Amino acid sequence: MKKSRTTIADSSDSSALKVVGDLKQDILTGYFQPGEKLKMTRLKERYQVGVSPLREALSQLLIEQLVVVENQRGFKVHPVSREEMLDIYATRAEIEALCIGLAVERGDDEWEASILAAAHTMHKFGDMVEKNPQEWERRHQAFHTAIAQGCNSPTLLQVRRALYEKASRYRNLWLKKNMANSLVFDANQKEHQQLIDALLAGDAGAARSLIKQHLLSPSRALDKTPGWDAL
Repeated sequence: MKKSRTTIADSSDSSALKVVGDLKQDILTGYFQPGEKLKMTRLKERYQVGVSPLREALSQLLIEQLVVVENQRGFKVHPVSREEMLDIYATRAEIEALCIGLAVERGDDEWEASILAAAHTMHKFGDMVEKNPQEWERRHQAFHTAIAQGCNSPTLLQVRRALYEKASRYRNLWLKKNMANSLVFDANQKEHQQLIDALLAGDAGAARSLIKQHLLSPSRALDKTPGWDAL
């Protein structure tokens, strides 16, 4: 009996953990819109689990500020706001610049090779960005992660990842509005190449400046777009 209870508990924990990941991804990619009410009936049907794992998942995402409690009557997706967007992006730009500065100082040949490999994978998918922006975004994030990994600081990388997740909801709004524009996409790719050149040249100052401008572009573009929070 003891073994059976342990197995059941492990299964329950596994279900809750999977729901956390799946629900977080749906929120970050915009399947559930900012401010949308998260109805239990819909969540049970989508994730094929009971109420208990869903409540555990929602409680975890409440801590991560991806959902909020709606007047004690349930949960809804955390709303977006201009103030939050600007704060997240400004902080993220500083953390990313710190990662890159340390990466230039600590990175080795394998680090440089990983950057070039990630850039190649990202560029290969460039022609498909309009058809599958989420796959391009996955490759884009892998490119920037490869750069940041060179800092060799697990704590800094953890902070970086948390900020990326919080920023991704805003970035997805920007993607929907801009990635069909070839001029915007080409400019984005040009910034990537400039960043690679600075990194391979060991120019930490230029790399930090470039990454700040690159990361702040989506928030600045959205800030100038009327009604962006309703896109």
